[in-house]
Amino acid sequence: MFEPDEELIGRVVRQLRRPVTVDAGLDARVMEQVRRLPPRRAGGAAHAAWGWLTRPRTVPFLPLGALAVAAVFVAVVLWRLDRPSRPASMSEFGFVVVAPRATTVSLVGDFNDWDGARTPMQRVRKDESVWTAVIPLTPGRYRYAFLVDGVRWLADPAAPAARDDEYGAPSSVVTVGGS
Repeated sequence: MFEPDEELIGRVVRQLRRPVTVDAGLDARVMEQVRRLPPRRAGGAAHAAWGWLTRPRTVPFLPLGALAVAAVFVAVVLWRLDRPSRPASMSEFGFVVVAPRATTVSLVGDFNDWDGARTPMQRVRKDESVWTAVIPLTPGRYRYAFLVDGVRWLADPAAPAARDDEYGAPSSVVTVGGS
């Protein structure tokens, strides 16, 4: 075990107890330097940036450049129309489970075809045992469970248990309401 060096500790304590002398003119010299600084303009950097952004400018546009901008605009509009949008009634729903010795936890259920690879859960902190996942769900009734380390099925202790299915694995039920 560590044995303290009494002589060294005594020297450190004596050094720490010595009074500290501060130059009496230090405050005056520092304040004089502060007074010499140029005055700051009102608004500072944000005001200067806004002025630069709103300053009138002439931007030359060649016909080919205008055509390129129009093509990009049309492409973005068509891309947005082609994307499937989330239904207005869909909302984010959070799941939380405590799995103390788990290395991985997945959320499985009707909403992801019970596929453990599709919705991995994240730890709240690196060394914590609390796992979370947030997924979009439309209004309805869903059966789900947590798959711990890829082998152990765990029902949500904070939710109603689902009736036993043909597989015998524990699962829970959640009902997501619509507006």
